[in-house]
Amino acid sequence: MKVCLFAVNGSWSHSNLAIRCLRNPLEKVGLCVELIECTLRDPTEYMLEKLWVSNADIYGFSCYIWNIDIMLEVASNLHSIRPNAKIILGGPEVSFDTERFSSLPFISAIVCGEGENALPALCEKIREGKPFQRIVVDNTGYSDFADTGIHYCDGEETGGILYYESSRGCPFNCSYCLSSASKGVRFKSAAKTLADLEEFEKLHANCKIIKFVDRTFNADAKRANEIWQGLLDEKFTKHYHFEICASLLNEDSFSVLSKFPKGKIQLEVGLQSTFTETLSAVARHIDPEKVISAVRRIHDFGNIHVHLDLIAGLPYESYERFGKSFNDCYGCCDKLQLGFLKLLHGTTLRQNSGKYGYIFEKKAPYTVLGNSWISYPELNRLHRIADTLERYDESGNFAHTLWYLLPFSESPFSFWEALTGYIEKRDSRPLRKISQPDAYRYLMEFAISEFTGCNENTLRSFLCTDFKACENKNPPAFLR
Repeated sequence: MKVCLFAVNGSWSHSNLAIRCLRNPLEKVGLCVELIECTLRDPTEYMLEKLWVSNADIYGFSCYIWNIDIMLEVASNLHSIRPNAKIILGGPEVSFDTERFSSLPFISAIVCGEGENALPALCEKIREGKPFQRIVVDNTGYSDFADTGIHYCDGEETGGILYYESSRGCPFNCSYCLSSASKGVRFKSAAKTLADLEEFEKLHANCKIIKFVDRTFNADAKRANEIWQGLLDEKFTKHYHFEICASLLNEDSFSVLSKFPKGKIQLEVGLQSTFTETLSAVARHIDPEKVISAVRRIHDFGNIHVHLDLIAGLPYESYERFGKSFNDCYGCCDKLQLGFLKLLHGTTLRQNSGKYGYIFEKKAPYTVLGNSWISYPELNRLHRIADTLERYDESGNFAHTLWYLLPFSESPFSFWEALTGYIEKRDSRPLRKISQPDAYRYLMEFAISEFTGCNENTLRSFLCTDFKACENKNPPAFLR
């Protein structure tokens, strides 16, 4: 019997770890397994054709908020052309909203939670013709997790980012996160993790970045430090991305992190807010000052790219208070990302949404549109500020100019707020459709009109420096 595991990824550079985790347990019970991966840009007709050619008896769909609509469309059409095949849904988007999905006539079953035990058992029942439940819930967790490897096969076609998990679960119980739905953390040992990472070195694949999917990589600080110490060895040649809790870093952590060659590792830190009332409401028990201090310290090493997250739309945080969170941490990291709250099925915050007056999208990704403290127009404005920040700051294309201009502004947030407003009045197109020369032009015009102390010749000099460095061609006439 053949099982086809199907994933739709965000882009060609990504790969799906979940279907690879399921491959080996399915093969162990004697099933033939094929993996099919597409991207959001692929036409659904192309996806359907690949699934048809697979000619599987069972199709397993890996469902997330970013692909659920496509998954349901493809599953419905697949059922029409392969009516005898069983279609099984799994993944976080279906695990906590089973009633809605199990009622669909083209869905045979839904697997909730970790699938390494539940999916093979379900497939065996189908193979043997035995009755099975439409909703299969695995609350026990995969007992062999600590012994699993990297799940990628030699020569397998992948994008540049490969994923690895050295732990499952999270020590925190943030009410907006699905990790709070499971309790406890399971770890692979430091020695096992390093041995697995050596396997990535042997792969004949387009592998540039190993991204750890651990929700809090340094939940066990001693183990994390041992792994980082091991990665200092030159035999580890990839780039490694970790999501960490900065307040759990200790002096040993700072010591080993300071020794890495520039660019070898990246760190992502979820601060979310600096407002203690907000953090308390979502059960995120961290000290924001300690987090910012730790992130700034790592950033000052100069060898590690540090990415810091804020989330707009959390309880008790108004538009003005979010601006303060922005100002509190701006400049302490390489990339400050503005995220927007999504009320996911299975989270405590979604269950308590009425308490906070939440308005949110009814379809995935369930983005918040407003609450009792922040309105839809204010959140919409933050979305546009986030676009401006990404285009001008996170791109790195305007580094010298921003270094010169930001001190003229009352605060970082007011700078980005004002620049966003100026560009909107100057050009009605979405920011992503504005040409790079126009982006330089608008920044120059904004600065000259907004800041009386700004010297126009000095400004042009900085803009020319950035343009030459990033565009690799002569600056346009208005900059000369």
